[in-house]
Amino acid sequence: MHLRLVDEVGADLKYTFRQLRHSPAFAAVAVLSLALGIGANTAIFSLINTVMLRQLPVREPQTLVELLSRYPGDPDFNGFSPTFYERFRDQNHVFADLFGLSYARFQASGERFDREPVDGAYVAGRFFPALGIQPAIGRLIDLPDGQTGPDAAVAVVSWSYWARRFNLDPAMLGTRIVLDDVPVTVIGVTPREFFGLEVGTRPEVWVPFGMKGTPQPSRRLSDQFALKLMARLKPDVSIDQARAEMDVLNRSRIEELERMSTNPGWRQARLGVEPAGAGFSTLRNHYDRPLLALMTVVGLLLLIACTNIASLLLARGAANQREMAVRVALGAGRFRLVRQVLTESLLLSAAGTLPGIALAYFGVAALVRIVTSGRMIGLPQRVDFQVQPDVQVLLFTAIVAVVTGVLFGLAPAWSAFAFAPAQSMRESGAAAETRSRRLVGRSLVVVQVALSVVLLSAAALFVAHLSSLRNVNLGFQRESLLLVTLDPQGSGDDRARLVARYRDLLERLQSIPGVRSATVSAVTPLQGPGAASFARVEGSRQKPDDRRYLSLNWVGPRYFETLGTPRITGRDFRFDDAGRARVAIVNLAMARYYFGDGSPLGKHVTFDGDAAPYEIVGVAGDAKYRDLHKEAPPTVYLNSFQDGRIVSQVALRTSVPPAAVAADVRHVVREVLETARVANVTTMSEQVDASIIPERLIAALSGFFGALGTLLAAIGLFGLLAYAVARRTTEIGVRMALGATERDVTRMVLSNALALVGAGLAVGAPLAFWSQRLARYLVGDLPVNAVAFPIGVAAAVTIAVGLLSAYVPARRAARVNPMDALRRS
Repeated sequence: MHLRLVDEVGADLKYTFRQLRHSPAFAAVAVLSLALGIGANTAIFSLINTVMLRQLPVREPQTLVELLSRYPGDPDFNGFSPTFYERFRDQNHVFADLFGLSYARFQASGERFDREPVDGAYVAGRFFPALGIQPAIGRLIDLPDGQTGPDAAVAVVSWSYWARRFNLDPAMLGTRIVLDDVPVTVIGVTPREFFGLEVGTRPEVWVPFGMKGTPQPSRRLSDQFALKLMARLKPDVSIDQARAEMDVLNRSRIEELERMSTNPGWRQARLGVEPAGAGFSTLRNHYDRPLLALMTVVGLLLLIACTNIASLLLARGAANQREMAVRVALGAGRFRLVRQVLTESLLLSAAGTLPGIALAYFGVAALVRIVTSGRMIGLPQRVDFQVQPDVQVLLFTAIVAVVTGVLFGLAPAWSAFAFAPAQSMRESGAAAETRSRRLVGRSLVVVQVALSVVLLSAAALFVAHLSSLRNVNLGFQRESLLLVTLDPQGSGDDRARLVARYRDLLERLQSIPGVRSATVSAVTPLQGPGAASFARVEGSRQKPDDRRYLSLNWVGPRYFETLGTPRITGRDFRFDDAGRARVAIVNLAMARYYFGDGSPLGKHVTFDGDAAPYEIVGVAGDAKYRDLHKEAPPTVYLNSFQDGRIVSQVALRTSVPPAAVAADVRHVVREVLETARVANVTTMSEQVDASIIPERLIAALSGFFGALGTLLAAIGLFGLLAYAVARRTTEIGVRMALGATERDVTRMVLSNALALVGAGLAVGAPLAFWSQRLARYLVGDLPVNAVAFPIGVAAAVTIAVGLLSAYVPARRAARVNPMDALRRS
């Protein structure tokens, strides 16, 4: 029995190979369609697996949880002071370990390399032992290492840093390197697979929290979020038990925060405990919905490919119907024919899977380059991660391949099972094709057209959304604006001298040919606010229970002129503000929120933890901060020269292309600041584009996949019409012999095509309308009024493509010679 089954399967495979060899064009179209569909699905799922699903490469990740501070009206935030960390660590009874992480950007130097910026992290508690991380060489940081003085400071480096700077030399253990002017001894290397606690970040140097240079507890409320906390649950302790205990421990934290702040909203603050087996979630929060939207898009693309191949297989089955009838007459069972058809479909699916995996490999590399092309707002370090295939990805690809093969083989398999062999042997030509078979074939084309309409309308919607973001009123002018990030650490100057040098730097920069104005700031708009704090505002209409953080940014004179932000009323900052009463400039959002239609000029604002007030001397226009989707937050600008604040961002408004003055800027910085260095040079346009990477990604890919789906639908329509013309050659010859003209025949074929396209539009338009609601759920802030436009674009493109697809079969039908057609009948 088993040997017979093996022999029959082998015979089916030989027959399938022979059939495909005789139809190379069909085989090529089918394999390419499947490769594109399966490759796209594998690529997107690989990224989803890495960003959203993959567990941390640590011991028992399922028992890890993170602590979240929940303030009413604000997103959950993982950030706690060292004081609260130590209190939670020492007083809880539900965690086997509680440890913390604080990201940093070090300036590193050593005997083997010059000074360079390095992404790093401070670790608190039993960070590495709690995670179960074993060193590649040496040892890792443990609790006693954080209790030593600067003379015994230690560090651990990542595998990638060990390879890049020390060429994997084991003798580097004990090497002294300098981090932010603090000498440390390298004691070990983390394993190659360990990237940290957050996908997208990859610290290269790890040092104990508490070493010299570490952020220390402060009475300023805005400095109370130094540590991101993670814990490991004790055995037999549930997450609900942990939440209940942490609610109790959180009460003392709330009491202390209320003593430090006048904000009554802290009374409603809560402490969350959430699963963290996949690590912290900043990158996931940016890309979870866009990736799910793209997964939906590529799923539709694969469905179009399946219906396309099913219609082609159905057409081939109709052409081979007489052969099937002969096989049945010779004793072949119906189920044997079904198995033959499914063997062909599964073989095609397997053939499409191999190039699909190759396409996915290159596609994933391109996706990672897009995602890591800019510094993501909210992520503490530059985006750096790798997508590697694992068992989940391979299993997903295998399942997709099998389901795809069965899916597009169902229609031809059912046709092979249901056809009448005796009738098939008696009839020929179009007469042998039953009405039900024609209906199934046409229905498959209608489904392709409908799905392509959905894809195209989604693509038009996402492209329109991206266009609206690029054309939104930013509150500043993105063109002709050069952004320079300075690294003043290690300059050797004290604060007062460095501030004075910054003033000289601005004067020199403004003298560069092509530079219209120059200024400094703590952050640029799309980097987010330089800080945030609660405040007491003189003459405010604000209700005590409605208090929210005010965004803060320390800027220099001519900041608003340089950025292109309008100054509504009042004056700008001046260098001679230093040594006088402190002044501030607010934006319109802040002025309206606190003063309504009244003037804020002359009023005072006092920040929590700061006794001296600031007098409001000006009002500036609203500018987008951090997120282009949201309205400008209430913002207060402070004079960096008056506060003696060392800032790192320099902005230059140019009358020439910004890149043209970059070399002169570097030269001036070296001359004026001497030992300070330029860490980064970019433009505001590049920074705006970097801030909307998810939107750019989904718009580009949905547009590409929409075009691809439309092409597949066009191939299906072309194949059906070409097959119909070939089967109806005799009928067309009779019509022409009876007086039909070429125009009549062309009109007949085109009307058939338009009927199919119209039916597809009738089905696809409601689906497209519904899919827009799904797209808004997945992606978020999409234009509400853009409903008809994307569907209209999709309909117009579909009709045009349908007519182009029908042109060749129509011309072929119109050129049928009546006498030849009648002789072949």
